[in-house]
Amino acid sequence: MGRNLVPSSVLASSIHPTVYRTLIALIIWFAVAAWALFYRSNDDGLLLTMATVLLMIGLAIPLALAQVWRRHRSRLYDGPAPFAEWRNHEVQVGQSHLKGTHAMIDMLLPLAAVAVGLTAIGIVFLISTPSGGA
Repeated sequence: MGRNLVPSSVLASSIHPTVYRTLIALIIWFAVAAWALFYRSNDDGLLLTMATVLLMIGLAIPLALAQVWRRHRSRLYDGPAPFAEWRNHEVQVGQSHLKGTHAMIDMLLPLAAVAVGLTAIGIVFLISTPSGGA
């Protein structure tokens, strides 16, 4: 049991920036789909605005933290490994380790499912209501 199954040399300590960029794109997709497919009257605007504000706050906090980290990181930091290399290595997640691909799927799948689902529901809403949902 004393054998180390994950050598520390292949262990990444953080999520790759490409995953974060994809997360941002999915959140923007979610907001655009909500406005494009569900905005029908002035009454809907307030609800959609509040949903958009919550999504933007969810984006702003991690982006602000990333900006602080970038300004105060060590000069010895080389930057992230290439994505193709990162996804095949183990990533430290909490107190556990996951393969990079699995960590990425765990992060992106819920938001991707919501964005795709919202888009599908919006398209069905447009098709099923007379005069395009108006």
